[in-house]
Amino acid sequence: MRGSRNHVTLTSAMLGAAMSWSRYAEGQEDSPGEPPAQSPATPPATEPAPPNEEAPPLEPEPEPEPELENVEVTVTGMKHPPSVSSLTRAEVRQLPGAFGDPFRAIEILPGVTPIVSGLPFFYVRGAPPGNVGYFLDGVRVPYLFHAAAGPSVVHPGIVDRVDLYSGGYPAKYGRYAGAIVAAEATEPRTDWHGEANLRLVDAGALVEGGFADGRGTALLGGRYSYTAGLFSLISPDITLDYRDYQARFSYDLTSRDRISLFAFGAYDFLSQTTNDIETVIFGSEFYRVDGRYDVRFPGGGRMRTAVTFGYDQTRIADGRNTRDISLGARVELEQPLTDDVLLRAGVDVQHDIYSANERPYVDPDDPSNDDFNSLFPPRNDAAIGAWADLVWQVDPRFSITPGVRIDGFYSNGADAVSADPRLAVVVNVHERVRLLHAFGMAHQPPSFIVPLPGVAVASLRGGLQRSFQAAAGVEVDLPLSLTATATLFDSVFLDMTDTIGVRPPGDDATQIPRSTGGAKGVEVYLRRSLSSRLGGFIAYTFSRTTRSIDGYKFPAAFDRSHVLHSALSLDLGRGWRSGARFSLYTGAPQLQVPGLPDIYRPSDPERDPPFYRLDFRVEKKWRLPATGWISFVIEMVNATLNTETINGNDVGPVTIPSIGLEGGF
Repeated sequence: MRGSRNHVTLTSAMLGAAMSWSRYAEGQEDSPGEPPAQSPATPPATEPAPPNEEAPPLEPEPEPEPELENVEVTVTGMKHPPSVSSLTRAEVRQLPGAFGDPFRAIEILPGVTPIVSGLPFFYVRGAPPGNVGYFLDGVRVPYLFHAAAGPSVVHPGIVDRVDLYSGGYPAKYGRYAGAIVAAEATEPRTDWHGEANLRLVDAGALVEGGFADGRGTALLGGRYSYTAGLFSLISPDITLDYRDYQARFSYDLTSRDRISLFAFGAYDFLSQTTNDIETVIFGSEFYRVDGRYDVRFPGGGRMRTAVTFGYDQTRIADGRNTRDISLGARVELEQPLTDDVLLRAGVDVQHDIYSANERPYVDPDDPSNDDFNSLFPPRNDAAIGAWADLVWQVDPRFSITPGVRIDGFYSNGADAVSADPRLAVVVNVHERVRLLHAFGMAHQPPSFIVPLPGVAVASLRGGLQRSFQAAAGVEVDLPLSLTATATLFDSVFLDMTDTIGVRPPGDDATQIPRSTGGAKGVEVYLRRSLSSRLGGFIAYTFSRTTRSIDGYKFPAAFDRSHVLHSALSLDLGRGWRSGARFSLYTGAPQLQVPGLPDIYRPSDPERDPPFYRLDFRVEKKWRLPATGWISFVIEMVNATLNTETINGNDVGPVTIPSIGLEGGF
């Protein structure tokens, strides 16, 4: 791995913690292990079971086939309607540069525009990172990846699918004006199974099995990095440490009633020592405990009631820590009304207690200190929401899903209410051709630049952010097991707190401007399963994202006109498999505006040069007796060692190599 000390300071509002994000080039390693075989994937949330079909009792699942290729992780891109774009777990594992991590498959989907290559923060159809919501099994989480381009904060073995809702997402999700990334956990299994991986930078393991004659299950997993010791040998001035854990217990009270407890958390620390003075660049941790009661109704419906406790903390500028202690509850219901109509509805509440310790060694009359205190004061925030939609199969060729979500918000003495309609339509014009349409309106309280644990803006008096999202596409099944999708999208953003999109780096973003904006574009996706003997994909997005303040209209800071990803994977036989991935995107706009206040930019600015990178993956797998396997894997992101240019400054090259052993049973 190579890196440069050149960095791009996005804005002082990153407050130390977020500035660490822009210093990604100081040292990064990555890659999780291979997902284990698991029970067949449940249908995506957008593909409910037929309303008249009675749900089976909660009985132990039969032991699955040991072939990893039969297990699916769904990555839903571009579409809310029932027809989904998916990648199997085997495909995710074969995707070069993803390190077997389902979350990393998100970045290859059309509509996803990277801020900087290798970082897990991106615009989705013009929505900035702070407007992208993350959920794991229905639980809100602050981020999905460890610091310094690390692996995901949950072990891949517990992830059943990852859904990316680029816009017009189901009414179940709300309080985010951009996109939604929703990961669903695997169903509990009673057969004993597990996996482990050992790499240059970390080790991970997961094991699950049943007890009480199959009525109960227990799962334990986690990952620990030993990068602190590694960097002490390579670069003594850099300290990088991360770890995570997952634990899940379930017990079937009856054939239709189940109680369960799901706990998970993550810790990250990144610092740099200069002249014997250690500066914390990024320090963050979060923990969740989710208790659930699930019941299946005789008529085919089901309901989940859950209560969630959370603790978040982030180290920010000048030695301060911000914290959030949260308590939430939710009820989710699915109930067939007729043979052709399914009702989905729910309510959820959230209460957050935010606090921050006092800034040490500060002048009490310092205006910047007052600005910070006004932006992140100790306070109580609350939100309550109710939602419902109907999945109506009008006839075999036409289905429609109308929905609505209503939310109420309270923060630091201010309150607001929102009502968000949603609509999705699928028309099967031919057995191989589907028309896909989605529309949605969404509201969100003011947001920080990037999602960080315990960091939330308290300026609700400025109103809610609001977006209108529309998309229309066509999906065609082609010969040779190819599938092609083309989608047009148009998004409108009002009262956005997209500081990174409207301010040059270095400005004081404790004064958050409000802007309007929009994003228009076309997405093209051609794919063949990467787990085939010869598989691959081409994903291309042509778009334009703009912002406007006081009549000045200009491209957003990380507007990239062209984004292209392509990959090939080939089974060489005898357990050998190799693959390569090529990524290219055009440069972002230059930020300086002579003769205008720093907040404004020209309508047609100079742009940084394009950037491209090549990733590769080589694997040798050995089958062990019974259902076991072991693999030796070499993988690398940016094998071409290319340097990226951000606002005229060279950054990198950022490369992420990985050599390791993976195995499971």
